[in-house]
Amino acid sequence: MVERQKALLALIVTVLFWGLSFISIKIAVVVFPPMSLGALRFSLALVLLYGIKRKMAPQETMKLRDLPYLVGAGLIGVTAYFFCENNGVSLVSASEASIIIAAIPVITMIADQIDQSVEYRRMIRRGPGDQNPWAEPPRRPTIAKRRLFGAILSVAGVWLVAGGTLQVSGNLRGYVFMGGAALSWVVYSFLTRPLFSRHSRIFIVFWQTVFGFLGFLPFAFFEIPRWGQPTLVVLLHVAYLGIFCSALGYWFYAMAMGSLGVSTSTVFINLIPVVTVVSAFFALQDRLRPIQWLGAVAVLSGVYAATLERGFHHSKEKARPS
Repeated sequence: MVERQKALLALIVTVLFWGLSFISIKIAVVVFPPMSLGALRFSLALVLLYGIKRKMAPQETMKLRDLPYLVGAGLIGVTAYFFCENNGVSLVSASEASIIIAAIPVITMIADQIDQSVEYRRMIRRGPGDQNPWAEPPRRPTIAKRRLFGAILSVAGVWLVAGGTLQVSGNLRGYVFMGGAALSWVVYSFLTRPLFSRHSRIFIVFWQTVFGFLGFLPFAFFEIPRWGQPTLVVLLHVAYLGIFCSALGYWFYAMAMGSLGVSTSTVFINLIPVVTVVSAFFALQDRLRPIQWLGAVAVLSGVYAATLERGFHHSKEKARPS
C-alpha cells in the first residue's frame, strides 16, 4: 500500500510539472525553436540525472540486451514524441490535438491486452510440463471494465476541458503527427516496462534521456539560424523545463509505471490539460466556462475510477529500487 501511495503521489507531482509547462514552453519557444528547445531542456536534465544516478546507482552498468530498449525508448518517447507533438499542434486545432493525445490511455489498454493475450497463448502452447505443478493455471487476460470506463470518461472530460467543440481542420499531416505522438508515448511505455526488473528507475531514465537528447541534435543544428536572443526570464523557463519537466518528470513517471503498471499510469496523462486550464485561471485570470469545469470533474472522476485498488491489476515485475 505504501508503494502504491508513493507511486500515485509521483504521478500527481509529474502531472503538475507537465501541466504547468505550457507557460514556459510558450515563452521559451519564441527564442528557441521547438527541437532546439528540446535539446536544451534535455541537456539540463542530463546534468541533474547524472548527479542523481552517481549517488543512487553508481555501480549499475548497462548490458547489451538493455541497449535496444533504452535507445528505442529514448528516441521514441523523447525525440519522436516531441517532434510529432510540436508539428501536430501547429497544424490542427487545440481540441483535435487534445482528444488525440487523450486517447493514449485507451490505446495503451488495448496494446496491453494484446501483449497479455500473446503471452497467455505462449503459456498455453508451452503446456503444463514446463510449469510449476503447484502454480495456478494461466488466466485469460481481460481489460478491467472499471479501468476502461475511467479511461474513456477521462477522454470525454478532456474534450470538455478543450471547450466541448471539435473544429475539424481536415489537415491530414496534422492528424498523422498527433497520432504519431500518441503512439510514440505508448511504445515508450512498453519499451520501458521490461527494464523495471533489471534496473533502477534513475538508471533507466538517465540512459533514455541520453539517447533522446542525441536524437534532438540533428534537428536542432538546422534550427540554429532561427535562434533569438535569450533573456534571463527565458533561461529560467528553459531551466524549469529541463529540471522539473524533463528530469524529475520522466523519473517520477518511470517510478510510477514500475509500481502501478503501464495502463494505469497513462490515465493520469489526461489530468495535464486540467492542470493547464486551472493554472491559467489563477495565473492568467483566464475565464473558464461551466463546460470546462464539468470536463475537469469528468477527468478527475475517470482517473479515480481507473485507479481504484479493487480490481487493480498490472504486470508484476520484480522491481529494482528507484
